[in-house]
Amino acid sequence: MSKYYLIVNPYGGDKKGMAILEKVKPVFESAGAELTILKTQYAGHARNMARTEKFEGYDGFCAIGGDGTMHEVINGMMNREDGQQLPIGVIPGGTGNSFMRDLDCLDPVNAAKRIITNRRRPIDISKVNANGETLYAFNIVGWGMPTEIIILAEKLRWLGSQRYNVASLIEIIAFRERLATLVIEGNRTVGDFGFILGCNTIHTGAGMKMAPLAQLDDGYIDLIVVHKASRWKLLKMFPKVFSGKHIADPIVEYHQVKTFSIIPKEEHLLNIDGELLGNTPIDVEVMPSAIDVLV
Repeated sequence: MSKYYLIVNPYGGDKKGMAILEKVKPVFESAGAELTILKTQYAGHARNMARTEKFEGYDGFCAIGGDGTMHEVINGMMNREDGQQLPIGVIPGGTGNSFMRDLDCLDPVNAAKRIITNRRRPIDISKVNANGETLYAFNIVGWGMPTEIIILAEKLRWLGSQRYNVASLIEIIAFRERLATLVIEGNRTVGDFGFILGCNTIHTGAGMKMAPLAQLDDGYIDLIVVHKASRWKLLKMFPKVFSGKHIADPIVEYHQVKTFSIIPKEEHLLNIDGELLGNTPIDVEVMPSAIDVLV
């Protein structure tokens, strides 16, 4: 008999976590799988659970949620004192669900069915040294516009998933200065940047194909560098991110790298997996096939 932890947030977002739980429980029950339900009670609780729960006798550590929940689970697991890991299963319940978009699995019931097959897939993660603090990312490490967009989008939650797109347009119009040194595998570039984004997934936010060539397990970070340009050029480039065609735009550089660093003129917050975490300067390196997911 398979046995899984399943995290659910009964209070967060639009409180749909418990409704999704009721939908997926029959999938596990019909397979004869045993569930240990863990209900989060505060921000960061999923991280603490992944760091401290006993893993012996379990086949997976699963969660109902989005990219933020998965970020917490990964960072908790990577900081366990015993070094143990379980494969991670995700049942979509967030807003963006970038990771599950890459797996073409946005239906919670289908996600649960995939979990009970116990098929494992290794994926890369990025190790981020953020001004002395170590963080782990499975989706994105963003500096510049991605951070400001998240800050603004949180104030526009009433717009639903469209809040990211509206916030992006507002930030383009704001046209902030972002001076920094970018180091790509030892090669230094100094400039004024729109944003720099290290991706492990194709998708970012609500359906943006920010890194169309990304693969979850190729051992590389897909690095998108957008140089400062006129508002008009930025506005022309923005719609292309939904198809991935932006990578052919003259203001965009696309690299596949194992390491990169960002050293801004001024200290800034970061966007890590859609969460505002850490501060610059940062050093980032890929950790190939560092964790397993249930797909």
